[in-house]
Amino acid sequence: MNRELMLSLLNKVVRVDCGGPESRVGKVFSAQSDYFALLTEEDGIVFYKYQHIKRITQDSRNGMKLNVEVPEDYPFASFMDFRSVLNELRHKWVKINRGGPESVEGILEEVFDDFITIVKNEEVIRVAMLHIRNVSYGPKPEKKPEKQDEENN
Repeated sequence: MNRELMLSLLNKVVRVDCGGPESRVGKVFSAQSDYFALLTEEDGIVFYKYQHIKRITQDSRNGMKLNVEVPEDYPFASFMDFRSVLNELRHKWVKINRGGPESVEGILEEVFDDFITIVKNEEVIRVAMLHIRNVSYGPKPEKKPEKQDEENN
């Protein structure tokens, strides 16, 4: 995957990868030099590195629905590269590699050239930069009111 492809999918709902623990459905929120940001219902904004993406699926019939509000002033979606995102997330609670056995969460303490340091309880966890597939941060997005709820009010 690359930036040009992801720019063509900007503001569209896609599925990243095909199934498994890393797969997510969301709206492509930003496409930068080495990563893109995906707004999801479950995890908020997830930052994916292009090099780890195997498949992007776009539903031509708009069957993949996303019921979330796009944050207007979300500060982390426009950094030029993935390392800049990580630096901005220092001292914040993050989740690295959303699913599966390589998933880890905690406070992102330091960002180095080759690895990052995460602190969780009494553990100091070092994750190789090469093996970070994605990272998510922050509050989950607010869901849009359902049409029925709007009609009832």
